[in-house]
Amino acid sequence: MPDLPKRTLGRTALEVTTLSYGAMELRGGRGRDISEQQAEAMLNAVLDSGINLIDTSPDYGLSEERIGRYIAHRRDEYVLASKCGCLVAVEPTAGGPRHVFTPENIRAGVEQSLSLMKTDHPDIVQFHGSPSRAELEEHGGLQALQDLQQEGKVRFLGMSGTLPHLPDQIAMGVFDEFQIPYSALQREHEDLITAAAEAGAGTFIRGGAAKGAPSEDKAWDLGRPARPGGPADPFADGSAERFWDAAKLDELAEGIGRMAFTLRFTLTHPGLSTTIVGTANPAHLAQNVEAAQAGPLPADLYEEAKRRLTAAGATPE
Repeated sequence: MPDLPKRTLGRTALEVTTLSYGAMELRGGRGRDISEQQAEAMLNAVLDSGINLIDTSPDYGLSEERIGRYIAHRRDEYVLASKCGCLVAVEPTAGGPRHVFTPENIRAGVEQSLSLMKTDHPDIVQFHGSPSRAELEEHGGLQALQDLQQEGKVRFLGMSGTLPHLPDQIAMGVFDEFQIPYSALQREHEDLITAAAEAGAGTFIRGGAAKGAPSEDKAWDLGRPARPGGPADPFADGSAERFWDAAKLDELAEGIGRMAFTLRFTLTHPGLSTTIVGTANPAHLAQNVEAAQAGPLPADLYEEAKRRLTAAGATPE
């Protein structure tokens, strides 16, 4: 089994591999279906690669069900993170909210996740959709998740957070972990990752590879159309290629490769606990594991990349 580096996930004291697996690609449907056999092989390949953290959500179609079906018997090998606020006890309506933070919906979501994933607890449950403090407190969702924690059905509380609400979410002091988007070319949360870590929280970074560079592999190209009901691709306008070229990052990535360079750029952030990679392709997984094993970029290379990116307009602000 590969020896992946580990970091402590903030005050949780959980030791997690710096590379983690995002199970969205196991969702099925939406034109990117994978078979049960492929899902089983992929999940076991993740654990066999040494990755010890899996992130999922009730929003991810068949993902939780497949985790329970194919790797519940290996539960002691991985930290399990899911989400809440997804529509479980609420019927979706056209133009209606994608997440609802009432106690009934929070509890129904967690209970469903426990059943589907065949576990008595997820290690972390994160609020999905970056709700504001007012939304959490007004509807009782935060208290509901805290009650589930007291019942032993949830170990730690997390937040999948973004601007504009992320600074206030960090200041609340109740979240043990934050999932935050970040990459070399998507740097607006760069300083908030530091703030979350300094507040004692662990950090999951998403988009650190797939949103980090124009890919060498056409299967990973940026500028994909948004999934139905999903977020728009922030680089659909071709800005990834423009930023990359303006910063002359191919000069810095020479001998490393674009994907490995951008993944290792993300891993170099001192506030990072782990970065999530989502794929249904075992070859892509192996490439990411190899890059993660190489560790952070050399300090001088990292600083030069940030300097060039800032000059090109890809700034942390």
